[in-house]
Amino acid sequence: MRPASSLVVSVVGLPALVAAFGSHAHAVRANQLQQRQAPPPSGSSPASTPALLAPSSSPPPAAPPPSTNSAPGTPATPGTAPPTGPSTVSPTASGPPVVGGSSVTSAPVIVTPTTIYSFSLVSTNPTAVPLSQIVSNAVSSATRPLDTTVTPGSVPTFLPGAPPLPNPATLVPASYPPLDRIPPTDSPEVQQWIAEVQKTGIQIPDIPQNLPGGCPANLQAAQDPNRCWWTCTGCTRPSDVTDCPAPMQWGLTYDDGPAFYTSNLLNYLDQEKLKSTFFVVGSRVISFPNILQTQYMGQHQIAVHTWSHPTLTTLSNNEIIAELGWSKKVIKDVLGVTPNMMRPPFGDIDDRVRAISIAMGLTPVIWTRINQTQTFDTDDFNIHSGITPVGKVLQNWELILSNATQRKNGFIVLEHDLFQESVEVATGYILPDGIAHKFTIQPVITCLNKPLTDAYIELNDNRTNPPPAQQSAVVTLSSGAPGSVQATGKPNSGTAGTRMPFGTTLSLAVATTLTGALASFALLV
Repeated sequence: MRPASSLVVSVVGLPALVAAFGSHAHAVRANQLQQRQAPPPSGSSPASTPALLAPSSSPPPAAPPPSTNSAPGTPATPGTAPPTGPSTVSPTASGPPVVGGSSVTSAPVIVTPTTIYSFSLVSTNPTAVPLSQIVSNAVSSATRPLDTTVTPGSVPTFLPGAPPLPNPATLVPASYPPLDRIPPTDSPEVQQWIAEVQKTGIQIPDIPQNLPGGCPANLQAAQDPNRCWWTCTGCTRPSDVTDCPAPMQWGLTYDDGPAFYTSNLLNYLDQEKLKSTFFVVGSRVISFPNILQTQYMGQHQIAVHTWSHPTLTTLSNNEIIAELGWSKKVIKDVLGVTPNMMRPPFGDIDDRVRAISIAMGLTPVIWTRINQTQTFDTDDFNIHSGITPVGKVLQNWELILSNATQRKNGFIVLEHDLFQESVEVATGYILPDGIAHKFTIQPVITCLNKPLTDAYIELNDNRTNPPPAQQSAVVTLSSGAPGSVQATGKPNSGTAGTRMPFGTTLSLAVATTLTGALASFALLV
């Protein structure tokens, strides 16, 4: 049950955790953690720039009037900043400021700027974690056991023709590449996949690898429309899935798992009878095969999110093949079937990455983008690092919502199940609010009006749902036919780069105190 009354909240955003480090090295690492694929305009800060800006044709939504309703743990007086610690500088009623009880006669009063994030939710989960507790240094909560147990050899009867489930206990991690690292390309498996790609006859465009650092580090590439680099131009091809065809359809997706708190998300989805698409990382599948089998047997769609979560446009052709191939292989080893959809980490895709993906039987799925800087990204990933406050994530959601309800088509939102915080904001706030707005919430394959069997290579009906390499509207694989680019604006001049190595981000999930977080960051410098 969810309350019917609206919840109007103003949340005070504290300075980002990494801002307190005062170290250039830490700031650089924080910048790498922050990266999404619609970077903020140059000169704006992560904490003040929404992942989705209000449409240029209408002003930003006004802050709601003061209300007695507030999320549990929200400051009683919106806009009042909490103390910043024992060395806070504060003025006295008469006389100079006092620092830690000592009189100061010359130092000026320093007021730390804060940001107020206002949003209005139609519905929330009555068991939601209070917003004040969804923070980067929160103590880890207990993970919920999987509600259902999957027995090896079980047959997924909801997928006609699907084989029995393999036994995950037979997985030998040593038979796979090192976790969270780009796989070597000289293994027999990768050499076989390279040969298979060549046999498809699909032309791989001769596009140079990008340098790490996103658009600013690759200005020529960012300005080249023939590459169709989504990151910097918003360019898409007919082969890309970026939204759902019907209005009020929400293609529900979660990236980067399976992980410790995926079971909590699955419990809520089961409770609400919702299904999702999970873009899973091969290295996480090795670590959590039982969770993957539970997702699959729960009739959620499983799709590829690479082996180690790199920025694909910075890799060689063979490295991209290795990233996608190992992810496909480990999923099949755990489920018995192979996905035919993929999401590039960070949405980092150009025509070279597209061509390789299509040659490997994988349709690219990104998320909805309105223009150069407006994407349906909640930025929930960055709660864990302390870069994005939960109030900002919910403000992003409200801006997404205001656009989604006006669209002629449905939409796809970027969310994550890697960290506790992103799962808590999803199950406590975003999903209940989406349900209350009467969206049709479905996996991507379902919102495309295709049966779940069409999500897997071995079960796909090639007659009615031909593989991407056989579709007539497939991506232009030459170096760009005139008029084929669907760019939405000039190359973005904002900050761009790569997120922290994926295995390191997972290790931060267990850093539950400020001391632990600082120690983890120190190890990365």
